[in-house]
Amino acid sequence: MHLPTPASEYDALTQGTHRMHLLKTTLTILILLLLPRLAFTKGKSKPIVPPYVLSAHTVSIVIDPGAGESLSDPRANQIAQKDVEAALLKWARFEPLIGTPGADLIIVIRKGHNQLVDETIPDRRQNDRAGVINPTDNGISMGAQRGHQPGMPDSTQDPRMPSPSHTEISNGDDSFTVYDGKADHPLDSAPAWKLVAKDCLHSHDVPAVDEFRRAIAEAEKAISKKP
Repeated sequence: MHLPTPASEYDALTQGTHRMHLLKTTLTILILLLLPRLAFTKGKSKPIVPPYVLSAHTVSIVIDPGAGESLSDPRANQIAQKDVEAALLKWARFEPLIGTPGADLIIVIRKGHNQLVDETIPDRRQNDRAGVINPTDNGISMGAQRGHQPGMPDSTQDPRMPSPSHTEISNGDDSFTVYDGKADHPLDSAPAWKLVAKDCLHSHDVPAVDEFRRAIAEAEKAISKKP
């Protein structure tokens, strides 16, 4: 009878451990992909817009502080930010601001990755922009930023400090989340309205703004029907 050598036993154990690790990793990725879709599907049937959204006048659009810059498409979030601002200017219901101070609403946007796993570089300065937003014939232009709002993530970072890349797992969906800009810690509060969907931040047409506009219209219609 042939007895396995210690080396062959070790190889067998190593292969088994590797298979278990691979299985756990695959299951984790599947759960991360499914949960946001299930949550969105559940909440999509009856959107709720709080009264402070209906009375808001100013809005600031910021990039999700947790979003890194994709090595394959480093300006994706910045482009989406400008597209949302342009769509809001066209709507003309809210006045977009560059800085969060003075904003009644804060909209946090994040572009999904085209790949399931993408290499990104963290950059907390991506929301530091000089200017105010002004409509132009070709879109928008910038003037001077009003400052940093207490309770918002601090983007101060030494430019000499290296930014190591890290891996982000994404299901490819864009996100558009509305927060109360008057809250002490806006991004830690419950969102007023949220949309997570494929290409909802698509350039030029920006479906997320259309959906938000529709949700507000439905809320105002429901209020008008009340005795």
